Amino acid sequence: MAAKARVDALRAAGRSIIDFTIGEPDFPTPPHIVMAGINALRAGHTRYTGSAGTPALRAAIAEKLARENGLTYAPDHIVAGNGAKHIIFNAFAATLNEGDEVIIPTPYWVSYPDMVAINGGTSVIVPCDACTGFKLTPEALEKSITERTRWLILNTPNNPTGAVYSEAELRALCDVLVRYPQVWLMTDEIYEHFLYVGARHISPLQIAPTLASRTLVVNGVSKAYAMTGWRIGYGAGPRSLTNAIALLISQSTTCPNAMSQAAAVVALTGPQDCVKEASDLFAVRRDHMGSLLNDIPGIDCMMPDGAFYVFPSVAGLIGKVTPQGTILKTDVDVMTFFLEEAGVATIDGSSYGQPSYLRMSFATSTEQITLGCRQISAAVSQLNKQ
Repeated sequence: MAAKARVDALRAAGRSIIDFTIGEPDFPTPPHIVMAGINALRAGHTRYTGSAGTPALRAAIAEKLARENGLTYAPDHIVAGNGAKHIIFNAFAATLNEGDEVIIPTPYWVSYPDMVAINGGTSVIVPCDACTGFKLTPEALEKSITERTRWLILNTPNNPTGAVYSEAELRALCDVLVRYPQVWLMTDEIYEHFLYVGARHISPLQIAPTLASRTLVVNGVSKAYAMTGWRIGYGAGPRSLTNAIALLISQSTTCPNAMSQAAAVVALTGPQDCVKEASDLFAVRRDHMGSLLNDIPGIDCMMPDGAFYVFPSVAGLIGKVTPQGTILKTDVDVMTFFLEEAGVATIDGSSYGQPSYLRMSFATSTEQITLGCRQISAAVSQLNKQ
């Protein structure tokens, strides 16, 4: 959001900026879903709903989880909120006491540690680098668990790297969790539909159903259905937890908005062609952006297996000197250089707990990807030329 605000300010000042920062599809919400929202308004769905969401939406989520993920949840084990972030925040608010620990593998979505801190918890950051495919290993997980550990957050497909855990990798992690009954699992699966070159999304509970009594599955409609502004996310888990989340929602935002819930029902139960079309389009853009970036000296881009981001290393540019004589000392300096000299907005890897990298979204047109990468290449070619 801060990056988007920076881009908007530069554009308002007359700069032409190519934006690779924002994590949302660049195409509109599919027409049949939009019409469902319009029809809901016309039918008078303009009032409060239950704090956990409408019965229709919770039933649609239960049906989706069974159909796509092989998970069985009764609607009263499901809570809907104003986006997946809302569910995660309230789950922490409901469960964390001062000093409780939450294990967060790097690179992580930027909001996780802040949400833990706001709710009195302590983030235990576990470095996961390119050698492990940016994925948590069972050995690293076990070393990080203490008596104060309350949660492990697992995000697959991952933002920002696009890493996708395999069945074997998830099984090994679940085997560790089984031995530590005080540790709950929060699995953030918001990018589950965007997978490439044979990658397969697996929910950990498909492998270890015995963890269901201490697992919260988090998802939403924002990414898959291009519904970021509709603000509907959901969690499925033990009723004691989902009821607590609903109670907190009742005292903060009251409920998700009625119109968006009606549209989300149609998104989840209606034709799914739009999701497949989006994934196919992102696959083309992924290949294009990754190829162009890997042609630039000093940039090394590991191709993601999921989500719609690349996470290239810019370590080869650190230490270089700009035409103005400025030394690029960090990934933040590289990000600033790309913005000011190339007119391309990216996000520094340090914000995701992984210095020397940048996150770049390919949820934009092929034309913008081509132009942006060309402008980055031209700017990089000027480094060390004074």
